[in-house]
Amino acid sequence: MAERRYALGLDYGTNSVRALIVDVTTGEEIATAVHEYTRGDQGVLSDPDNPHVARQHVADYHEGLEAAVNGAVQAASGAPGFSAAQIIGIGVDTTGSTPIPVDSEGVPLCMRPEFEGNPNALAWLWKDHSSMAEAEAITAAAAEMRPHYLQRCGGVYSSEWFFSKLWRCLTIDREVFEAAHSWVEFCDYIPALLVGDLRPDRIQRSVCAAGHKAMYADDWGGLPDREFLNALNPALGALRPRLFERAYPAGLRAGTLCRDWAERLGLRPGIGVSVGAFDAHMGAVGAGVGLGTLVKIIGTSSCDITVAAPDSAAGDIPGVCGVVRGSVLPGYWGVEAGQSAVGDIFNWFVTQICGGNASFHATLTSQADALQPGESGLLALDWNNGNRTVLVDARLTGLLVGQTLRTSQAEVYRALIEATAFGSHTILNRMREYGVTVDRVVACGGIAEKNPMLMQIYADVDGQPISVTRSSQTCALGAAIFGAVAAGPDEGGYPDTETAQKAMASGVSCTYHPNTANAPVYRQLYGLYKRLHDSFGVAGHSDCLADVMKRLLEIQQQAA
Repeated sequence: MAERRYALGLDYGTNSVRALIVDVTTGEEIATAVHEYTRGDQGVLSDPDNPHVARQHVADYHEGLEAAVNGAVQAASGAPGFSAAQIIGIGVDTTGSTPIPVDSEGVPLCMRPEFEGNPNALAWLWKDHSSMAEAEAITAAAAEMRPHYLQRCGGVYSSEWFFSKLWRCLTIDREVFEAAHSWVEFCDYIPALLVGDLRPDRIQRSVCAAGHKAMYADDWGGLPDREFLNALNPALGALRPRLFERAYPAGLRAGTLCRDWAERLGLRPGIGVSVGAFDAHMGAVGAGVGLGTLVKIIGTSSCDITVAAPDSAAGDIPGVCGVVRGSVLPGYWGVEAGQSAVGDIFNWFVTQICGGNASFHATLTSQADALQPGESGLLALDWNNGNRTVLVDARLTGLLVGQTLRTSQAEVYRALIEATAFGSHTILNRMREYGVTVDRVVACGGIAEKNPMLMQIYADVDGQPISVTRSSQTCALGAAIFGAVAAGPDEGGYPDTETAQKAMASGVSCTYHPNTANAPVYRQLYGLYKRLHDSFGVAGHSDCLADVMKRLLEIQQQAA
């Protein structure tokens, strides 16, 4: 009997890091371990004077790496025949855009004594929105000088992204900016750490991060040119040569595991380490993304990922926040969209408005599930944290229409869930409008696994089945798939991502089919949602909304 081989997937989330050990032949998940970040509020360091600030300390990443991997190896030690020496490759996914200012040796500035306690020397977490003004200025400059830079990111540059954050640092803390020899994305930093060479000019940069967040494309020579960056600020132009010239897809080797980290993690030195990517993109691979299959990662926010053929017209989809060659599966367009808040909206309502705790979600879910579509007479917009797709506007806010003196908490809770379903449906419609085929939808993430009511509403609104993955760790599983590719066939891995995916990707645990009786009501409600969406979100849109509240009352009466 052939000796079993395993791949290690590392999934760095907003609050923790997870290590997953997977059998490369069967896809069986052998063991997992999670380490919660210890600094700040669940790993997030904020600013009481600016709610848009969100930073992380790189020391949490180091400590989490060691604790999670050792924990997973220890948990796997009870599996028959398992040995850590049988782990042949490592893949890494992280949040993003989460850029880190580093010195010429690649040491993060927050690890240097002179910057201790300076929040601007930390990693700028993906959910840091403090650079909204810079993002708007980048959008305006690109629209005038380099409109093609916006073509692949939906037409609007975001405050969540790479250059917005670098420019914001320059604006508020020139000392940190000038001390930074370069900036390295989180998903590039961890593979470089494992390889043992953090020098910025030696790091194999991720095309997923570069293309989706830093306006990178081989078509126009990589990153934005120096003339354009000079127009933003000459200091950004001067930085460009110290960033990077090329970016690569996951599955390609970033290098091999260095002896130092091999000893810390109890692994063999010299095993392949994959180029990194973002969590949602690797999660889509773990969930089985392919031509015609869209993966929804549903959690505090949501991310919708699919791929399109290289000869398709998918490279120009207005409002879709990223279309990048090779960012999901090598050789295909990777298409990314999503919503800035989903679970965060429900948590806000339960904790801030209702004064409840986590268990109150179950109470409201049970009560909301007893309601019929339209029975509440309510309609909401899902923009409590801005709109990521298709309006791409962080300054938009939430809305609830149709309240009366009889409106209940459960009715509002259901309306908020329906709003996120309508927002999701808008994204799906936009992709299809521009020729992206979506025949199958697969969902993963905590909410998809734990909330059947929400999943049924999503299926009803979309009018098509939605499956839920069997694996609850699709991001780490996707990372492990890329780890198996980085190992290569000579070590018992795979020659390419698609072959590895066929062997290792998750199956489905269940499928939600649309309730045809609910479809007519949701078509009416979605039509009203789209009118609110365009009236409040699209500049210059003209629509008299005087009938919306009355139409909601009519729908409510029909549902009674």
